[in-house]
Amino acid sequence: MMGILRDQVRVILNDFGVAASALEGGPLVATSPISGEALAELTVHTAGDCDAAVAAAVAAFRQWRLVPAPRRGEFVRRLGEKLRLHKDALGRLVTIEAGKVLSEGLGEVQEMIDICDFAVGLSRQLYGLTMPSERADHRLVEQWHPAGPVGIISAFNFPVAVWSWNAALALVCGDSLIWKPSEKAPLTALAVQALFEQVAADFGDDAPRGLSQLLIGGRELGERLVEHPDVPVVSATGSTRMGREVGRVVAARFGRSILELGGNNASIVTPSADLDLALRAVAFGAMGTAGQRCTTLRRLIVHQDIADDFVARLRKVYAGVTVGDPLHGNALVGPLIDRGAFEAMQAALNAASDAGARVHFGERLPIGGGDAFYVRPALVEADRQDGPVVQETFAPILYVLRYSTLDEAIALQNGVPQGLSSSIFSTDIREVERFLSAAGSDCGIANVNMGPSGAEIGGAFGGEKETGGGRESGSDSWKAYMRRQTNAINYGRSLPLAQGVRFDLEV
Repeated sequence: MMGILRDQVRVILNDFGVAASALEGGPLVATSPISGEALAELTVHTAGDCDAAVAAAVAAFRQWRLVPAPRRGEFVRRLGEKLRLHKDALGRLVTIEAGKVLSEGLGEVQEMIDICDFAVGLSRQLYGLTMPSERADHRLVEQWHPAGPVGIISAFNFPVAVWSWNAALALVCGDSLIWKPSEKAPLTALAVQALFEQVAADFGDDAPRGLSQLLIGGRELGERLVEHPDVPVVSATGSTRMGREVGRVVAARFGRSILELGGNNASIVTPSADLDLALRAVAFGAMGTAGQRCTTLRRLIVHQDIADDFVARLRKVYAGVTVGDPLHGNALVGPLIDRGAFEAMQAALNAASDAGARVHFGERLPIGGGDAFYVRPALVEADRQDGPVVQETFAPILYVLRYSTLDEAIALQNGVPQGLSSSIFSTDIREVERFLSAAGSDCGIANVNMGPSGAEIGGAFGGEKETGGGRESGSDSWKAYMRRQTNAINYGRSLPLAQGVRFDLEV
């Protein structure tokens, strides 16, 4: 395997137009979690490079904001078509760099295509409102204007899809882009940027130079981008710790942040549930992407009357799930991203065991060599919700808790600092509606008869509490990339004042 993946990456990036010289001689070593091998050695950008990128983005924004929104939508349509053309190669590159199984790598690119389709229609629907005025011969209207350059800080687990959620919307809204990808997944960013530049070159003068800027580097580079006063909107995906810093810095300069942070997602399984359906959904939700989704199922809250049988069935699934090379065979679970992820998983399992929980599986598997970290997903039966159960560990650990009443289950569901996604398995309409009500789940996403992961682009994606409160993708998430302006228009010959105020002058 060693060297094979490196060669594959070079072929893909060369086909996309990335120069071979960009992949050699730099201090940032891009690796594949599949084997641990080095794929490229990248040059990193400096603080000065960040300042130059922001300046270029500002100049591009001043031109792009004047392009009619439907024309901006045409650019995004062409970007979607370019992604369709290169879906297989880009999906494979996602798998090589992030370690997710190939169907998930391809699915991530499809998600990019889907949000482009959504944004094309949105470009003709950036609606404001018209309100009645209390003053004669007046009207009130609301309109939306482009906000400015948008900084996008993305994470390794969805290295290109989350960028596209932000980029497609920001572009049709009239904004320019500055992208700082995770240093654990820079190669997919290079590939997408190359495709973007091809679309821009073919689009003509309406697409200004610098419309999308790419910055490769680590934390210091991200900090420079976040603190820059000429970046009015910063979208950041990552840990709660990171989000606290980003939110504080952006707020201090009165910018706007879109934060997509931690998730400690739960599903409730009720006695009325279709248990066969629930079993399949729980397995995917907890083990898909090797537990490295922000929407991964991490807590399973099962009614005490069905818990023993359901957990026994789940243990059989965990014992038999195929773990292996995500590029080949029938593997459903690929590797963890790196050694740090494996060590964090083992620390959480040890803490759970020390607290009296019953740990099943979670061991490292002899796959991929010494620098690759494949594990059997862990199933942990816990008697209480504390310690590692209330913390997000970015690995395939599912904690099982038991409940007796629905109110107790909802209290467990909500009893963690995070508030991203949740679900209930039930065929009782009263239970379902209770879960979806104001007294139910406190998460930004609440599903029924499916797991907490696998969100579609049509709905707004994001969560509450320590998840950050940001919304991306569908619904009216586009408003975060624009500024609202209210207009009062007097089309008469008199000057009546609101609220009955009088200010009479002889003129």
